[in-house]
Amino acid sequence: MYSVIIIDDEPWAIKGIRNAFNWNKYGFEITGQFTSVHKAIDFINEERPDLVFTDIRMPEISGLDLIRMTKKKELDVEFVIVSGFAEFAYAQEALRYGALDYFLKPIDIEMADPLIEKLALHFSKKKSMRNNLILEALISTDKRELKHLTSFFDHTSDYYFRVLIMYSNSEKKDYNDRPFFDSKHTLEVEFGSRKTLYILKSEKSTDLDDRLDATVFTGSDIKAVGISSISNNYENISKLIKESDIAASNIFLNEEKGIFEYEPKLNLVKPFIDRISSIIQENKFEEMDDIMKTLMYSFKQNNLGMGEVVYLWNQVVSVLVGTYYEELRYMELDFLNYSELKERFKNFESLCSFLYDIFIYIKQLNSESVNEGDIDSYFIQMVKYIDNNYQHKLYLKDLSVKFFVNQVYCCQLFKKVLGKTFSEYVTELRIKKACELLKHTELSIEEITTKVGFSDYYYFNKVFKKQCGITPTKFRKS
Repeated sequence: MYSVIIIDDEPWAIKGIRNAFNWNKYGFEITGQFTSVHKAIDFINEERPDLVFTDIRMPEISGLDLIRMTKKKELDVEFVIVSGFAEFAYAQEALRYGALDYFLKPIDIEMADPLIEKLALHFSKKKSMRNNLILEALISTDKRELKHLTSFFDHTSDYYFRVLIMYSNSEKKDYNDRPFFDSKHTLEVEFGSRKTLYILKSEKSTDLDDRLDATVFTGSDIKAVGISSISNNYENISKLIKESDIAASNIFLNEEKGIFEYEPKLNLVKPFIDRISSIIQENKFEEMDDIMKTLMYSFKQNNLGMGEVVYLWNQVVSVLVGTYYEELRYMELDFLNYSELKERFKNFESLCSFLYDIFIYIKQLNSESVNEGDIDSYFIQMVKYIDNNYQHKLYLKDLSVKFFVNQVYCCQLFKKVLGKTFSEYVTELRIKKACELLKHTELSIEEITTKVGFSDYYYFNKVFKKQCGITPTKFRKS
């Protein structure tokens, strides 16, 4: 909700403004009303409301003076001017000072809805732009820009920090209408259409635990909540964001709604990696059925998370490539982080299935004859399908079933025929489409993120910068 205050030396005028607009419908909440400009100034300095409705002519301090004062202090507050016919010239001057709009007293009821709708659109665009800039600053190693964008990080040495990430089941996040945490000690940032980031701060670390009462998350559309560790160094914010996202990504393993705290358990994965390494190096692939079943069961029983999945994947890939480099050089066996694994595989079961297919391929190497003509035909159909459906979730396992090509052979064909892996091909296609939309449309970056097949703006931003050398925001400006 956007906070609004009303200032007028006439109480009846304040009442008229309150009653003229459907505030809640358009996302506004009246948080203060003042007949004294001095009290209003104190409130603005302390509470930083989003929008101020103010009379232009008042005793001692005019609406114009009020705008000048807030601009001089660089407070991020917007104004709408209320004026009588006699002050129309003042209203025009207020617009030159940056007021969003003005209206005449008494307000024309027919003009109320168009005005509030226009204001809601302005704040929505402003929020989106600020959100994007904060996200870029969070990604950056230089955190000075964060302090410029928001006062939340002022006096950082006095606070402890913790990060939460929430995943929603739908794009309409009902929990945004009822804040979980007080705004003074919380920075809320949209991470995408179904993902919200909360940075919490407190002068005592114990308070950060007390504020995480699980009952506040019940009865909403929340799919998963990831909770980071606690740090008293604001330079660690990027690390805390990663921790909370890894924790929230536990839905990748069990696909069940839950609240997950970041808790590394890599030591529980190491015995499996040692056994898999032994099987690969000694060609004892007949033991692989048993270990894959045990692996999936152990992950569930021990509540292992995405950090352990990443560790497992990268260690097994290292052994496979080191032992069978020539045989697997066309496979999509790259070291991946947690975001890349979630983009590539639907869930943990799908990841294990791919590894199992690799093991079977090695075991049966040179023992099968393959009709290459049929495979090539199906592969061409698959690529056309990808080109026409890049905006949807695409998983190699699903495509291999749909087009009757073993996913191991799919990996080989992408590298041999197109010179790049499946993931590289899909990513380059999506980024190319994103560039076209950034150039030729006025869609927001969040909307473009979804339209080209990314569900996570934060991840899209990193991939775009890696591919193009600059962020989407800078690309659009250039």
